[in-house]
Amino acid sequence: MLRDKLKNYKIILASGSPRRQQFFKDLDLDFEIRLKEIEEIFPPELQREEITNYLAQLKAAAFEGELNSNEILVTSDTIVWHNEKAVGKPKDAQDAFAILKSLSNATHEVITSVCFKSNLKTEMLYEITKVTFNKLSDEAIAYYIENYKPFDKAGAYGIQEWIGFIGVSKIEGSYANVIGLPVDKVYQYLTNLA
Repeated sequence: MLRDKLKNYKIILASGSPRRQQFFKDLDLDFEIRLKEIEEIFPPELQREEITNYLAQLKAAAFEGELNSNEILVTSDTIVWHNEKAVGKPKDAQDAFAILKSLSNATHEVITSVCFKSNLKTEMLYEITKVTFNKLSDEAIAYYIENYKPFDKAGAYGIQEWIGFIGVSKIEGSYANVIGLPVDKVYQYLTNLA
């Protein structure tokens, strides 16, 4: 359905995330993947969605002057916001353990920003989802890290994996957003283009 509406556009997804790529496939979109290495550093005074907005725009800015008139570039960034600070991807198993221990028996926010860039304009949207974890035992955390190696995930977990099934007691907002993309909002945005 969306594919027909967007036949005059070329959608470019600038994300190496297998989860985001799968979402775009599941939307039945024709899209191309283009990747650039970006150092994801943000000004320390930024808070919550200001961080993800900044990083999604930073990723899009790397393509400045390279887009054709019919191309729409989509970039995205996700963070976990917990105890008034951004929690990114873990550096190693020890870091992943510390992150999951801090999320245990607490509520955090998963914030994703999506940037749509064309030659004419750049537009942003973002989504915030609240996720509450049960108390996680050290054994459960260690088992998850050992077996699922969540080193490419903000907050050191994937809600769609074992830890999400046994650990998450409550979610308020978009489930897809926690996986890495507020798919409903992206779909709505692209639908309105056509």
